[in-house]
Amino acid sequence: MNTTAIRQKLCEYIDVADEEKVKAIYSIIKNDLNETDDWWNDQDFITTLDRISNDLKNGTDKGYLWAEIKNELLKKPNRSIRNG
Repeated sequence: MNTTAIRQKLCEYIDVADEEKVKAIYSIIKNDLNETDDWWNDQDFITTLDRISNDLKNGTDKGYLWAEIKNELLKKPNRSIRNG
């Protein structure tokens, strides 16, 4: 069954499932929902972003331009992916 079909089945099931089963499903996914939807409410994350931003602004962290990163990556030889 492909992902689209699974999503459809889950939607159909949730529409008719009893309250207990809906709550059980929600309890399984609620942490994922919070992580992806509420990052701006995560004070530790915001503090880290503020610190990084301030370090870049005041010169503590030099940072890199996209052109610098791209040039460095283009200098590296292509490597094949090895199995095992």
